[in-house]
Amino acid sequence: MTSFTKQISLRWSDLDPNFHVRHSAYYDFGAQHRIEILESLGLTMKVLQQQHFGPILFREECVFRKEIKLADKITMQTKISKMRPDAARWSIIHEFLNEEGNLCAVITVDGAWMDTKLRKIAYPTPEIAVEAISLFPKSEDFISI
Repeated sequence: MTSFTKQISLRWSDLDPNFHVRHSAYYDFGAQHRIEILESLGLTMKVLQQQHFGPILFREECVFRKEIKLADKITMQTKISKMRPDAARWSIIHEFLNEEGNLCAVITVDGAWMDTKLRKIAYPTPEIAVEAISLFPKSEDFISI
């Protein structure tokens, strides 16, 4: 597998007054896809609550390359681009591609795992998180940090 892939279903409410996808909708699509991926890898909401940890973001950035309109057929590809060997810190990218394969936008998020009881970075990283995030497909320019 080269990436986690999802077909985006655009809604009227995702548009801005210029009739293209509003900037904050991209972030919503990325967040939803990350949670769906974690769920598919066994990091369900129930597991996260029982083990008292969850993902936390330090930075979230979107670079817009080509506008997306309501009728466009968009695929989002999600990969990991950076990760510490202990999976304590990581970066994930979401690429939004149109039907022709043109890159429309890229979201980059930098994150870690938070202990939800202590409200601090979980260290060491819970083993189930290490196993799950290690299954993420890596970007072509992946680097170990």
